[in-house]
Amino acid sequence: MQPKKEDTIKGWWSNSGKLPEFGAQSIKDAILDVAGPVYLVDYKSHIAVGKGGSIYIGNKPPRTSNGYPLLAYAPPLHPEKLGDPFFKQKYNIRYAYIAGAMANGISSVKMVTEAGRAGFMGFFGAAGLSPDVVDSAICSLKENLGEKPFGFNLIHSPNDPELESAIVNLYLKRKINLISASAYIDFTLPLIYYRVKGIHRNSDGEIICPNRIIAKVSRTEIAGKFFSPPPSRILAQLVERKLISGNDAELAAHISVADDLTAEADSGGHTDNRPAISLLPAIISLRDEIADKFGYRQPPCVGLGGGISTPYSTAAAFAMGASYVLTGSINQACVEAGTSETVRKMLAEAGQADVTMAPAADMFEMGVKVQVLKRGTMFPFRAAKLHDLYSRYDSFDDIPSGDRTIVERDILKCGFLEEWEQTKKFFETRDPSQIERAENNSKHKMALVFRSYLGRSSNWAKEGDPSRKIDYQIWCGPSIGAFNQWVKGSFLEKPENRKTVTIAMNLLFGASVITRAAWISNQGVILPHEAKKFAPMELLDILKYID
Repeated sequence: MQPKKEDTIKGWWSNSGKLPEFGAQSIKDAILDVAGPVYLVDYKSHIAVGKGGSIYIGNKPPRTSNGYPLLAYAPPLHPEKLGDPFFKQKYNIRYAYIAGAMANGISSVKMVTEAGRAGFMGFFGAAGLSPDVVDSAICSLKENLGEKPFGFNLIHSPNDPELESAIVNLYLKRKINLISASAYIDFTLPLIYYRVKGIHRNSDGEIICPNRIIAKVSRTEIAGKFFSPPPSRILAQLVERKLISGNDAELAAHISVADDLTAEADSGGHTDNRPAISLLPAIISLRDEIADKFGYRQPPCVGLGGGISTPYSTAAAFAMGASYVLTGSINQACVEAGTSETVRKMLAEAGQADVTMAPAADMFEMGVKVQVLKRGTMFPFRAAKLHDLYSRYDSFDDIPSGDRTIVERDILKCGFLEEWEQTKKFFETRDPSQIERAENNSKHKMALVFRSYLGRSSNWAKEGDPSRKIDYQIWCGPSIGAFNQWVKGSFLEKPENRKTVTIAMNLLFGASVITRAAWISNQGVILPHEAKKFAPMELLDILKYID
């Protein structure tokens, strides 16, 4: 349906010796050419594409005889223009896109390397790994990427504070100056120590923090803490322990804990299942309020993660004001992910409803939950059973015999005491004090044994242990279902074709295309259906448009 001329004429297009081109394919091709402008004109009472030439804005026709009424105009929108230019400049990246940290090294050295080389930024999934393994990853990434940006994860570890402290000391020793802080309920001394260590003023009097934090939060109350200066009580402890100076503490009172912050919506792993469409605006508004309160010279940037899995959600994130986007669940299905082929296949078959919440291994006693895949695994139901029994009884012996049999036969696959002996071996090197506490507290012993199942279930998945497939713990949000629906019937439907950079460029390039189509529609032009959608494209085909 052709719109009324009086509603759509914004100006005139003068050709460059080429007549306008008719047809839905011509319109689609023009929108796909994101490096150039789109001119839609009225040619013989039809919508047509003007190639080259120039436009004149205004209702008065130009003096030249080869002018055509302009129906709509969309400027170039290269994917590298999406997002906040300050954020990209700060981290020296080409695209406002982060491959988020997934624990146990699922966000692998290979994945972070590929992201960095392509102009994105990746975070290695250090959570759940020993310092030695993390140190090895640091060495590999420094060798692979050199000066290109990358980061490491630091996860809140209330049940293992010594490990959190050891990881922070490792980062400081190895000069890892960018971390992704996740799952924090409250601040810890190691986190603030990392942020403040080395703080100083430069020759211009500007406060410089060598160590940067990009926080990932689901709640506004936690976001508010990260937007604010470090708590004075923790700064005082650091001064008392001679980890920082009094002058360092004074400078720290003028900076935010986080350089930037990701609003984490309905994601895999630790999440509060927040809807992105309300979470992001709320956190941006809170950022502005706190930045004004403390008079920050440059307020933290706010990005969006959780649900970013198609060009449509990517475009929506940037349209809502996200400085950058962060992906997770879809990366786990990529060939570079540090997980098993079995897991990648399971993820490729998942729908949006195939996820659920389950007790978290690292915060089991606190009742914290993580979002996981439920299709093809009994883990979420068995984990919930264990937490229910833990909550109701003070010791394993107090549990009714029928439930004890289910736990030992179906979940632990051995007797409770046998499992306890295996658990003790783990804590002999990690934290011996837990053993002594458990021997004197039967409920704590039960918690450690049950946590052992939860902790190992993610490793069974990562290693692809066929004997434990029914117990795989696979962190995943509903976005994987949206991604699978979008790529259905395309080359990306097969797990072996899913590569981190290919997916990232499809999301960003597709977001540019979809945004330009929306701009045109908002000018009153009814586009052909084919011109408004974006289907997966091979990476080389995308690069033809943007390189």
